[in-house]
This record gives sequence, structure tokens and C-alpha cells, in this order.
Amino acid sequence: MTGGWDAVVAGAGPAGSVAALCLARAGRRVLLLDPRPRDLTGPRGAGPYRIGETLPPAARPLLRDLGLLAGLDADGHLPCTGTDAAWGSEHLHGRGHVMDPHGHGWHLDRVRFDAFLRGAAEDAGARPVCGVAVRRTGRPGAWRLVVRERGVERELPCAWLVDATGRRALIARRGAVRLRQDRLVAAYALLPGPVPADQDLRTLVESVPGGWWYTARVPTGRLFAHLTDLDLVEPRLRTAAGFLEGAAGTRHVRTRLDGYAVGRLPEPRWAPAHGQRLAPPAGPGWVAAGDAALACDPLSSQGILTALHTGARAAAAVDGCLRSEADALAAYHAFVDGIAARYLALHARAYADEARWVSSPFWARRRPAVAARSGVLTPG
Repeated sequence: MTGGWDAVVAGAGPAGSVAALCLARAGRRVLLLDPRPRDLTGPRGAGPYRIGETLPPAARPLLRDLGLLAGLDADGHLPCTGTDAAWGSEHLHGRGHVMDPHGHGWHLDRVRFDAFLRGAAEDAGARPVCGVAVRRTGRPGAWRLVVRERGVERELPCAWLVDATGRRALIARRGAVRLRQDRLVAAYALLPGPVPADQDLRTLVESVPGGWWYTARVPTGRLFAHLTDLDLVEPRLRTAAGFLEGAAGTRHVRTRLDGYAVGRLPEPRWAPAHGQRLAPPAGPGWVAAGDAALACDPLSSQGILTALHTGARAAAAVDGCLRSEADALAAYHAFVDGIAARYLALHARAYADEARWVSSPFWARRRPAVAARSGVLTPG
């Protein structure tokens, strides 16, 4: 098309940045819409800490194919050497990455990681714009994306839209239905550090009657988080003192917090954590990627990996459609369906493994029979 972009990618998280990177490398005119203003004092858009820090070993082949592996390894992230879990038992059971054919995973500084991916997309030729996608107008092949920049709205003409705006799916939801799995939320806090005595590089997961906790050491300290359903949140967990009290009531997570200064911990931050998918994940002139297409329960540790893969595949679908490949969207649809099917099977199996609190509302909702009826089939 003339006078516009081949594609506008709305959202500059991992999925959006990888989609923009791949499209730019394919020679497409790409605009990467980033709602976060750049902090010129930090590396390419540094900012507050973000949750979502685990990248599994299976990401290594894709990162290598994208030419990003060496840069990631040089960027100061911590290796993740495995997982310890008190799940289905009060005792810890470990699973290491020693025998994983891909090697170790990572505990990321997410702000730095996201900035690294955005920088790679820009270096490939994607043009960054700070703004928020508002709505789309026009028709497939001649879209006009309305963007708000510093309170002012303007239109960006483009042939294709890639929605990487997270679970909200701000653009794609007009042509699809968001199917929600449950009401899972995460409350989390970061203890600055690390302290010299904390040398444990494994993720620790511990189930409790009202949900589950996890903790991971990251480059800027130690993260700890509690996962439960929104309607089951205990009021005390909304305060710093109550959140620390909750962590102190665990058997294992609390031991990983030893040595950290907890006296000035701010109130915990909150983030949606429910599984969700978009049906369909693509349509004429648009493709959803990352959490907009398929969001995973953090228990899976697959969120960032899924974002990277869907970002790359969404770019391939758009490029294929621009080259008039008839089956490009169908192939992407099948790819997302395959990921969703595997995720749901593993999700059901994992929650079925914890049978100690079957009368607790959180776990009762996740019993196999209940989960089979609900799945991700609730619009929301």
C-alpha cells in the first residue's frame, strides 16, 4: 500500500517486539506502538520492576534462530537451574535443568529484557512510536488505527494490525471473543538485593489452602508472589504487613526471604494471572499475539515463551498474507490451537496433583470434573 505502513504492531512487550523484529527483517514497513514513555536515564526504556520473570530452557532454539541468544546471555540476567515444589505434599520435590537438552533457563529482569527486545526491533528497522491504540476503523487492507499520543488522537493507515496489547486485546477483541479460564490474580513484591547468602537460583513453588506462592531470585533482588482467585483475596494481603504475614505462614517460601530487609516493603502490586484465549486469534487484516492471543496461568512458566513464539508466528502470518499466501492465517490459527490444547492438558494435570484441600474453594474450582466443564470457555 502507499502512504501507510505494511503493519502496525500495537504493544511493545515480548510478543509485539518480536513480531515487529521479524516483519522488519522481512522487509516490511513496520510501526511499533509502545504505550510506555521512554525513561532516558535507563537502557532503552527502563522502568519499574515487572512480574513475569521466568524464561524456560525451551526458549533457547528460538532465541538462537532470531539472533538474540548471545545478547540475552550478555545482558546480566540470572540462570534458572530448575524448580523446587511443595505441591501435593508438604515436602519439596526438585526438578533441575541439568539433563535438559537446551541447558538452563533464565530469571529475567523483565524491564531490561523487554527493552532489549524493543531495541532489537528498532535496530531491524521497526519505527517506535509512544502511544496507545484506541480503535480501528476502515477495512482489511486499508485499516486506520486510531492512536492516542500525549492526549492527542491521530490515525495511522496500515494494511495489517498485530494486536499485542495483552489480555485486554484492545484491537482484536472487536472481531473475536475472549474466553477466560478463571479469576486468578497475582499479588507480588520485590525485596531489593540480592543478599550475599542467597545463592539459590531455583524457582520455589508452594501450594496453600487458598492458592499458591512462589519465589524466585532475579537480578534486582528476590521476588515473591501469591496466586489466588480475585474473589478469594484476603483483605490483609493488600497491605505490606499482611502480605509478609502471609508469606511467613508458608513452610518453604519464607525461608528464601531470610536476610532481606522487609521492614520497608511497599504494598504488594497486583496483576491478572488467569488463563485466557482469543477465538479466533486472527482474522482478515489482523492477528493477535502474546497474551492477546493466549495467556497462560503462571504455574506453567510458559507465558514469555508463548509470547515469543506467537510473536514470530504472527509476523510470518502477516508476511505470508502480504505475499498472498492463502493458508497463512489458517496455519497461525492451528499453531495457537495446538499450544492451547497442550497448555490446557498440562494445566489440568498440574492442579489435579494437589489433592490436600479439596474442600477449599480455590482447589474445588480446579478439580478435574469442574475444570473440564469450565476450561477457557467463559466469555469475559
